[in-house]
This record gives sequence, structure tokens and C-alpha cells, in this order.
Amino acid sequence: MAAVETTRPAPYGAITTYRVINALSNAVLAFRAWNDARVTRKALNRLSDRELDDIGLCRGDIEFIGR
Repeated sequence: MAAVETTRPAPYGAITTYRVINALSNAVLAFRAWNDARVTRKALNRLSDRELDDIGLCRGDIEFIGR
């Protein structure tokens, strides 16, 4: 039986490139989450107190839901 080694070291700069792309991806995901929370808070703030009560919320709950 012959044994073949299939592992090779990563090319120069590949790990750094991966980390940069991963950091950018995480930044985009964080921005999307922040924007979704902002849009949700904005929509809930437009509702009347009666409408908020219908869905079981009060004005003070809006900030906690957005987080």
C-alpha cells in the first residue's frame, strides 16, 4: 500500500485574506442586525397605544424588542 500525503501548507497570505473577509462579513451581519432592529423600533413607534396593547406591548417594551 502506498501512502500519499495530501496536506499542504496554506499559500502565503491566505490566512490573512480569510481573516479580512471574515471580519468584513461579520461587520455586514452586524450592520444588518442593527438596521433590522432600527426598522422594527420605527414601525412599532408608529403604532398607537391601542394597537400596541392589542399585540401585548407597551411603549416601554419597544426598546427591549429592538435589541
